[in-house]
Amino acid sequence: MRLTYAIVINGPAYGTQAARSAYQFSCTLIELGHTLTRVFFYQDGVLNGNALTAPASDEFDLVAAWQQLAQTHNVELHTCVAAALRRGIIGEQEAQQNQLPSHNLASGFEQAGLGGLTEVLLSADRVIQF
Repeated sequence: MRLTYAIVINGPAYGTQAARSAYQFSCTLIELGHTLTRVFFYQDGVLNGNALTAPASDEFDLVAAWQQLAQTHNVELHTCVAAALRRGIIGEQEAQQNQLPSHNLASGFEQAGLGGLTEVLLSADRVIQF
């Protein structure tokens, strides 16, 4: 049976294993033939969308990995806009609205409200939180 999944990530890209485990889980479920529709980054999870993350050359680049997964498998990457703004992850629109000099939301990521999370909670067969 093929299922539709959504993932909610509360952990940052670096510092805990949560986001990396979510990425590995996401890759595995796609390999098994399931569908991943959306990854919703919440709380410190929004740090996965920071375009200014620069891991050492011998470290796994989790931000780039999320971007590649999204592009290859048509997965939406949503960061909670309120949590992101509090943590300095700013999209272009939010930078303009708040009269900030720049933005740093990584390409492929979108900022969304909790309505986006609610929508995916209602439409996915399974929602897994990391």
